[in-house]
Amino acid sequence: MPARSRDDLRRLHFINELFAHTTGRDLYLAEQIKTAITFSLTELEQQTAAHPEFAATFDVAFNAAASRLLAKFFSERPSHGFFHWDAADTPHAATPLFTRAEIMSGLKQLAPFRESTLLVTNLRPALLPPEKRATPRRLRDYTEALAFIRDLAAARTARSANLQLLFL
Repeated sequence: MPARSRDDLRRLHFINELFAHTTGRDLYLAEQIKTAITFSLTELEQQTAAHPEFAATFDVAFNAAASRLLAKFFSERPSHGFFHWDAADTPHAATPLFTRAEIMSGLKQLAPFRESTLLVTNLRPALLPPEKRATPRRLRDYTEALAFIRDLAAARTARSANLQLLFL
């Protein structure tokens, strides 16, 4: 069996954690889900193989496909709440004011559920764009945004609720 690339292993472990409730943390089952997602992106994967600079595009598409699959899975489970916020939706979405508004909106939607998942995607690329330098200020803003979202979720979630907070 050929050696796996670092990106392939990262995606496998990402899927294993994201779908742990389904796979039971079984890497074989996670590999099946990863393969299905990758198969749905075969054209982009072929372009990435021919042009390695497209790797970032493939990662974004892979994460988006995994998020859609997770949202579909939770939509079929009426007893489990699910909310997805993409921080890169708009240029100003990751600013503190809009972050608070989006997370509060999600927490309000999840409030009736005893078990729920809040998925935050693209926060890092929104605050630390890959085409720009990771300055100390940008790193600080990213760290503060993570802490802010965690603190807000902890403060606004009932003690009896089980909220899974996922960052992609």
